[in-house]
Amino acid sequence: MSASADIVSAGLLAPLADLGVDLESVEVQKAGRRHVVRVVVDRDGGVDLDLIADVSRRVSDALDVPPLSDELPGPFVLEVTSPGVDRPLTEPRHWRRALSRLVHVTRKDDSEIEGRVVAVPSDDAVVLATSDGDVTLVLSDVRRALVQVEFNRVDEIESDDEAGE
Repeated sequence: MSASADIVSAGLLAPLADLGVDLESVEVQKAGRRHVVRVVVDRDGGVDLDLIADVSRRVSDALDVPPLSDELPGPFVLEVTSPGVDRPLTEPRHWRRALSRLVHVTRKDDSEIEGRVVAVPSDDAVVLATSDGDVTLVLSDVRRALVQVEFNRVDEIESDDEAGE
């Protein structure tokens, strides 16, 4: 993160916490005479377009007054979004939000495991249901973890079958 992104990020934490969202990242880039500010937010249960609009207004208001306006003088382009599926799971809250999702994990010892997140019993452990049974991972042993895109999730198919009965 650049110095400007660090300052903007620090200045946005409190206003965004009031909306009940987590600030995942802030990126600030110079584009000619203006800045491009990219803000990524998330919360338990996900974000919808109404919340993104509320966040956009809150961030824009914060960027228009000191001290943040001093950091980004002149016009700026604001982009507010939620994290994509390619975001690595790096924080305990990311794992909680991935509950019931299929994940691919690379451990620090280079071994790999794929399974469905079935529990997050603490901030330093997660339980995955794998084809070999449940596995408890210590998060400090994880090098990289990504949610896998599933077009036909098993639980969605079962729910559809039950609804048709």
